[in-house]
Amino acid sequence: MAGAAAAAAAGWVRAVGVVGAGQMGSGVAQLAAQSGRRCLLVDPGTGALERGLARIRGSLERLAVKGRLGEGQDPGEVFARIEPRSDLADLAAVDFVIEAAPEDEALKRRIFAELDGLMPPHAVLATNTSSISVTRLAAATRRPELCVGMHFMNPPPLMQLVELIRGMATSEATFEATQALAGEMGKTTCISEDRPGFIVNRVLMPMINEAFYALMEGVGSPEDIDAGMKLGTNQPMGPLTLADFIGLDTCLAIMRVLHEGLGDSKYRPCPLLVQHVDAGWLGKKAGRGVYRYDAPA
Repeated sequence: MAGAAAAAAAGWVRAVGVVGAGQMGSGVAQLAAQSGRRCLLVDPGTGALERGLARIRGSLERLAVKGRLGEGQDPGEVFARIEPRSDLADLAAVDFVIEAAPEDEALKRRIFAELDGLMPPHAVLATNTSSISVTRLAAATRRPELCVGMHFMNPPPLMQLVELIRGMATSEATFEATQALAGEMGKTTCISEDRPGFIVNRVLMPMINEAFYALMEGVGSPEDIDAGMKLGTNQPMGPLTLADFIGLDTCLAIMRVLHEGLGDSKYRPCPLLVQHVDAGWLGKKAGRGVYRYDAPA
């Protein structure tokens, strides 16, 4: 893969595969299609694919109405570049795959191992993990030098940042190709070492966790905690609202990675956060989290 960055910029990555049609995966697939590439969106659940495609169609239409889709971009043409699939074997000829499965290390390792046996020798395996070690995921393959972290922010079509993470074995060519692809998707990148939570969630999740402690201890109501942080620190939304938007199960999973990986009690997940997840109150996607919503997203 010598000169991979230059090749990527010139079109080396002709087709992108995305594994997982949830909110993150569908958003990443949309970005790949907007960059002019064919994109195979793979999810074994038919319902998940249907919901993901509907989410993409709606997003493209809204961007077009607001004039934010890009000059000369037609929502129908962009959408037509996305091909739904239900079998990982359909990715056998794809140059670059981005795994966007739930934040479960065992699941991601299984996906990486299976993809490694299917994809061509030059293909890159990227993970959208928000906290799990890229090095450990890469070790499930025979191509660790071609594995990399590519953490999109939620929602991917709107958020400007992609966090890039090198595993221990990630080659410079792989990293440069990934950074070039992110640029062609219109994203700015920041670079993190392969540490628990990386940069963004190492800072963000303890804040959300502390907001749950403040709520549990009666320091303030959810509305007052959110108003204080939103208006007092100029954030677009308060930490409890943001947690509901991200998904409380995802927040808890990341806090557990931080607590286990760093071994510091300051990362201990708040018991109230754990209770919400145990109750199935996972946030906006479930219709209830810290706040109630009219219907699941």
